[in-house]
Amino acid sequence: MTVCILGNNLTALTLAKALTNCEIDVDVLHNKKNYKISETRTIGITKNNIDFFNSNIININKLIWKLKRIEIFSENLNRERLINFETDKNYLFSIIRNYKLLRLLKKDLSKNKYFKSTYINERNLSFLNKYELIINCETSNIITKRYFSKKIIKKYNSYAHTTVISHDQILNNTAFQIFTKKGPLAFLPISSKETSVVYSVHNLNNKKDENIEQLIKDKNFKYTIRSMEKINSFELKLLNLRSYYHNNILAFGDLLHKIHPLAGQGFNMTIRDIKILLEIIKKRLDFGLPLDSSVNLEFQKKLKHKNFIFSNGIDLIHEFFNIERKINTSLLSKSVKQISNYPFINKMFTKIADRGVLL
Repeated sequence: MTVCILGNNLTALTLAKALTNCEIDVDVLHNKKNYKISETRTIGITKNNIDFFNSNIININKLIWKLKRIEIFSENLNRERLINFETDKNYLFSIIRNYKLLRLLKKDLSKNKYFKSTYINERNLSFLNKYELIINCETSNIITKRYFSKKIIKKYNSYAHTTVISHDQILNNTAFQIFTKKGPLAFLPISSKETSVVYSVHNLNNKKDENIEQLIKDKNFKYTIRSMEKINSFELKLLNLRSYYHNNILAFGDLLHKIHPLAGQGFNMTIRDIKILLEIIKKRLDFGLPLDSSVNLEFQKKLKHKNFIFSNGIDLIHEFFNIERKINTSLLSKSVKQISNYPFINKMFTKIADRGVLL
């Protein structure tokens, strides 16, 4: 039995590695266009997902930078801290550079006997008849355009700007986010001397008029910045696919769901999806059942409602602070600060962020 994966991006290769670990043959099919990944892009991974990644996919402990605390501030309260998430354990959250993880996966899979990577011509779809299970991890290939065009989309009228700053060496184990008047600004440590920055700036039309580098420097109150890498930008939107599969083709990764980066949960949702997919596949293999379209049906039943609830929960947080930004008041921030003082509520939010929707 061979599973086909469409795409050679981070999601596709992570999933390929997870399946080959189960001694399942995997064919990764992609066009000849090289998958480009910005060196300024980073991903945050929760402790629960790091543990799963290390045990079931590949050990990434050497690549991650562990964080013990996450702090949330509001510009409307003169940068007064609203929420403090921390742990007395080893760490709470980790940050990793996208390209380093992609490079590790490519190197490992190149020596894997269960893995094969092949270029395809998208005009010839005869390969669709060769596989009983196809997992599409591409957001813009011909399969996506033909079978997965029905989506629930919300545009945020915003761009996310990403970069990495180099700064004086400090004890850099706390991520912090400021809800500014222009949008959420996150500082995500990746070493004692480097920190990833994600600034989600409102007003798409004036994107070119903003001096993002200067805005980051103006809002920063922690680091002595020495240099800043080239800033990359991408449009922000909320996306949920209406149907997770078409016959034997399962949609996956960003094709299934996209969320606002303010909570750092995008790739965490994908890791949780992989975990459920592996459970379904392993169970079917244990019972001697084929890996076919029935896998897709079960996957959708288990996850579609959870992903929808979780992604809209992130959207609700965005809209909550967006209202405050629009009406220029500190009342909402003061309410959040008051609520976060209750240990039970703080602990509940931390657990949801770590494990996803608790259903």
